[in-house]
Amino acid sequence: MSNRAVSPVPGVRHSALGTSLVLALTMVVTLAGCGAETKVTRVDSGVVTDLSGRWNDTDSRMVAEAMVKEALGTPWLDNYTRSHRGKQPVVVVGTIVNKSHEHINVQTFVTDLQRELVNSQKVTFVAGRGEREEIRQEREEQAMHAREDTQKAPGKEIGADYILKGYISTILDESEGVKAVFYQVDLEMVDLESNVKAWFGQKKIKKVVERKRTVF
Repeated sequence: MSNRAVSPVPGVRHSALGTSLVLALTMVVTLAGCGAETKVTRVDSGVVTDLSGRWNDTDSRMVAEAMVKEALGTPWLDNYTRSHRGKQPVVVVGTIVNKSHEHINVQTFVTDLQRELVNSQKVTFVAGRGEREEIRQEREEQAMHAREDTQKAPGKEIGADYILKGYISTILDESEGVKAVFYQVDLEMVDLESNVKAWFGQKKIKKVVERKRTVF
């Protein structure tokens, strides 16, 4: 006579096996989901992080600093100051056109240029076209809703003497997993009264991006 226990309820052993399989599959799926981890590391904003080789915040900051320093160190600034009894020229940043093959946030570069111009204390910097519209709207609302002694009157804006404008362009060369990207930034300071180009500057950046193939 066999001593093997026989389940009094048919199908119980099969049910237990099915439950075990479901639990095992659930664990596999759970582990698979946990396999993809996201790691975030905070770094100083001044650290160079060239991950893709594309134009980035470091390029924008360094180019703006170098080109504004060059622009304000050339003779046109001293010539203007001497001919206007020490008065600083009034400068506005115009349109910076992206002619490159990449999607570049030009506004970030414009902001970097504005910061360098303002902090230089060598020129008087005024708001650009888009900003002026918002400020004019604010004055209109003040005329309707603010106390009369605090309202800012229209017609007292300071007109710019010069406009800084330019473009960003690229040349791309690629072969067998190696890519060379050449960036060229051209800026010019234009006299708004005479259209004379008082200064022309150019900054070049070259990056080589190599993608290594993993052999299994």
